[in-house]
Amino acid sequence: MIKPKFFEDMQARVNQAMESAPAKDIEKNVKAMMTQGFNKMDLVTREEFDVQMQILAKTRAKVDLLEAQIAALEARLPK
Repeated sequence: MIKPKFFEDMQARVNQAMESAPAKDIEKNVKAMMTQGFNKMDLVTREEFDVQMQILAKTRAKVDLLEAQIAALEARLPK
């Protein structure tokens, strides 16, 4: 039976190899380039987007209520 220590050692060696692999450098460079590109764009965070969606939903509900009130008032006007 293979001991858990063997697996721990193997995992440590794989992790060490991955850290020193050129692919890790490429990943870091791609992430840096993407972050830099996103920073140049006019983007909002998810939190900002969610807040604006809540504000929009409240505004839409208020507009719907006001439209219903106007329709009720117009219906009471003599024709």
